[in-house]
Amino acid sequence: MSNTDTMRAWSTRLLNRVHARASALGRSATAFVSQPEPRTIGLFARGRQLVAGNFLFAGQLVEDAEASIWALGVRNPRILEEIHGFAWLDDLAAVGDLPARDRAQAWTWDWIARFGHGTGPGWTPELTGRRLIRWIHHAIFLLQGSDRGQSEAFYRSLAHQTVFLGRRWPATVPGLPRFEALTGLIYAGLSLEGMEAYVDPAVRALARECMAQVDEQGGIPTRNPEELLEVFTLLTWAALALEEAGRNVPAEHFEAIERIAPTLRTLRHADGSLARFHGGGKGIEGRLDNALAQSGVKGRAPDGLSMGFARLSAGRTSVIIDAAPPPRSRAGLNAHASTLAFELTSGRRPLIVNCGSGACFGEDWRRAGRATPSHSTLCIEGYSSARLGGGAGARAESFTEVPSRVPIEISQAPDGSRFQGGHDGWVRTHGLTHARTLELTFDGRGMVGEDLLVCLDEADLKRFEKAQEQALEPGILFQIRFHLHPEVDANVDMGGAAVSMALKSGELWVLRSDSGVTMTLEPSVYLEKGRLKPRAAKQVVLTGRAVEPNTRVRWSISKAQETPVSIRDLQMNELFPEVT
Repeated sequence: MSNTDTMRAWSTRLLNRVHARASALGRSATAFVSQPEPRTIGLFARGRQLVAGNFLFAGQLVEDAEASIWALGVRNPRILEEIHGFAWLDDLAAVGDLPARDRAQAWTWDWIARFGHGTGPGWTPELTGRRLIRWIHHAIFLLQGSDRGQSEAFYRSLAHQTVFLGRRWPATVPGLPRFEALTGLIYAGLSLEGMEAYVDPAVRALARECMAQVDEQGGIPTRNPEELLEVFTLLTWAALALEEAGRNVPAEHFEAIERIAPTLRTLRHADGSLARFHGGGKGIEGRLDNALAQSGVKGRAPDGLSMGFARLSAGRTSVIIDAAPPPRSRAGLNAHASTLAFELTSGRRPLIVNCGSGACFGEDWRRAGRATPSHSTLCIEGYSSARLGGGAGARAESFTEVPSRVPIEISQAPDGSRFQGGHDGWVRTHGLTHARTLELTFDGRGMVGEDLLVCLDEADLKRFEKAQEQALEPGILFQIRFHLHPEVDANVDMGGAAVSMALKSGELWVLRSDSGVTMTLEPSVYLEKGRLKPRAAKQVVLTGRAVEPNTRVRWSISKAQETPVSIRDLQMNELFPEVT
């Protein structure tokens, strides 16, 4: 981190601390004027784990049946952010029984006693906004059976946090942190006695953020689908809370919701989960469909790109493709080199995936997850299609070299739909442009793919020849990777000419390729939030060498066996992953 970044971060922390202490001098709220209905979705199984004393946050497990969540002695910033944001309150409320309520109340009063005077890592505007939303949503759950002293402390802390948020929300980074802070401020201003003055300024500020952060495609600068869902959910909650209070919702706010909803439908797989790109996960089960239903927006997925992603769907099959360069600068701190990568889901069963974000497993996994080989696309040995910058601070975490040209076309094929795209991510290093064509049949039972490495002009040809001269063997080594979901059972068939992939639903898919490449089945990983370690998986790898300035590889994925009428495919997946 550069000296400028260090000084800015230090200044922000200092001002947060000063205003957190000073905000305690303001007047206290004594009651709710109104209270939005609890709309956050928690996980019942995770709530049961919390009641049992199993604390799983940011990929780390701490087991202590007696300890307060604040007495675990953790120092990991990611864990501290998770617990001070109080999203775990959703999980305890999902259980809703007496032991769960006792835990929720004890940990909330304990937070007030330990940190309520303006101390601790939870006093940032975005975490305060996140925490206020949960406290207000679950106020009845928290206050049930409490005594007068506990109720007064609760309202006093709510007022304290609201005043702090009213002063410090402009210090948040534009994007999701600012949406969290402003939504929390609107919630508090509408709900708490004496805090009404904060509503109108927060509503106007949120409308400005909608105009600045949500583009015409209904996307956000980070291109993170899960983050887009969080922004959409916050905007929907804020709009519903304003409507329930009899207040007008600005047109900019409504229009942002209307733009985002169709984009999320593009990014929604057939199983209801989100495509996993640019640091985002699949999302909490049910949250996407719930958010879309609450928004009331009925618009279908657009025909073109949505936030830089393309979608092919037919029958039970959905294919989602990254069809744009990764974001750069501050928006690209968690971006992935995934241009032209795709995911394929059949019914409720993911088949082809990307490895995902490894951020919760440490910096090495985070960096590995961002590289092109961790995605289902073509990669040139040793190079990603986008490259991280050197130096310090945000530049070291952002891509400084990304594809500058990513032409795409979506059209009808004779027997289905076709995606065609290309990128120049390897032109500077190897003189090669990658072009990819994907054709999905009308019934969704098969997809034909073609990957092309080509030199487009004389200058590219000279770079290609120079790269060949530096290679240890003739040609430029490349791989086309198909990462499989951990629940896919894969085997090499037909003497290495095909790989069969069996889903738990009973479906059987087969991947075949041209004879010009070598097909192998190799280890892979599935990086999933909420796990203690990466899950073992497999990947199909097509390996070849680009000897000529025009190298073409054709492959296909087809369904060899249809899903039987099976109760297994209709059952809900386990909502809380095994602690392994």
